[in-house]
Amino acid sequence: MLSEIVQRFAQESPISVMMRGAMELVFRPERLDDIFERHAKVQYQRELLFSTLVNLLSLVVCGIHPSMNAAYRKKADEMNVTRNAVYEKLNGVEPQVSRAVLKETAAELSTLMDTMGGKSAPLLPGYDIRILDGNGLAATERRLKVLREVASAPLPGKSLVVLDPERRLAVDIFPCEDGHTQERRLFSQVLSVVRSGEVWVADRNMCTQQFLVEIAQHDAAFVIREHQNLPYQALSDLIFIETGEAGEIFEQDIEIQYNGHRVELRRVVLRLATPTRHDDTEIVVLTTLPTAVADASTSLRLYRNRWRVEGLFLTVTMNFEGEIKTLAYPKAALFSFTLALVAYNILAIIKGALASVHGVETIEETVSDFYVVDELQGVYRGMMIAIPPEHWQGFQALSLIAMAQQLKALAKQVNLKRFRKQPRKPKKKKKALVRDPKKPHVATARLLSDQ
Repeated sequence: MLSEIVQRFAQESPISVMMRGAMELVFRPERLDDIFERHAKVQYQRELLFSTLVNLLSLVVCGIHPSMNAAYRKKADEMNVTRNAVYEKLNGVEPQVSRAVLKETAAELSTLMDTMGGKSAPLLPGYDIRILDGNGLAATERRLKVLREVASAPLPGKSLVVLDPERRLAVDIFPCEDGHTQERRLFSQVLSVVRSGEVWVADRNMCTQQFLVEIAQHDAAFVIREHQNLPYQALSDLIFIETGEAGEIFEQDIEIQYNGHRVELRRVVLRLATPTRHDDTEIVVLTTLPTAVADASTSLRLYRNRWRVEGLFLTVTMNFEGEIKTLAYPKAALFSFTLALVAYNILAIIKGALASVHGVETIEETVSDFYVVDELQGVYRGMMIAIPPEHWQGFQALSLIAMAQQLKALAKQVNLKRFRKQPRKPKKKKKALVRDPKKPHVATARLLSDQ
């Protein structure tokens, strides 16, 4: 299927060809323009198509170009629109459009992941786990007139993100332009997507009577850390269950109420042998899962897997440009962050293809996201100069089965040693250095010579 010139690149850098092929599938112009037409309420398409804007911003988010201006200059002759038109379109992308781009592309990539057989082992067999967490966007530059005389850091927005840990995909986002909005104001949007058979895992910020009760009313379950201000009625005493690696585990039955509805649940308490770095001596988890499905230790293990969404945010921050400081308009900032999540999903698909060939545990434990993205960034520009666009368009027409087969064929050519994580040795405690004001400098060469 691959042309001769693409195959030559695949021999030297199969990862780059896999990433580009997946980007062609995900960022199909007709699909992106259809998403825009169905979800945009204010914006419209004329000279500048939404798919063109996505293509441009994706190159910045993936680190191929350092800024929107640089990306525009590279594509200006092809676009036939002014730079101001590009920024006006970008600054007005509506939050529901951003969300639809992530949600609809993630649904397709979920099917592709299943087809390839690259999923991780289920955290709780028979249940769909959804990990929910909030993310506040970092402060932007003061490029807007309203910000130039403001000393405080300007926040362009925040969002709640949903992770499917089994497929390692960000499957939904609930964006909010107000950077000071409490995450709890977005709960009604989250509840609209809760489905029967799901288990929602979240930190204590999500622990409110309304949220817990309404998840239960949707015939879904939850494993959420207890907030200390949550009122509840104890139905049994706290009973010792067992001693685990982290400490002693206890459990009791409790009841919470909201708007006339009562929900019985289990309160699992882990009394830590060693306090956390925040000096917490206990971790308390609330769950509606029956003991036969998830006992106390299993419930705690499910909660501990919440770190996976933190890993998602870390990957997006460290390896992609999801928080572009020059994009001060909230809509533009949220859109760039959403595209960074889509880029993360494409990376997850590449790792899924590798996992289907080399083994899930091998890829999860040894492959570095940093080195994979670095490979793409280093090869991409030259690859796009050497290979005309028409050689890539064939990926757009592939069925998911054919795409899975192509990615797995390329995955077999990947030399995993080039992308292996660098193992870190345990940090040694350093003694405090004493500065001598009489000797503000030292000569490194002399110190080496004395040694």
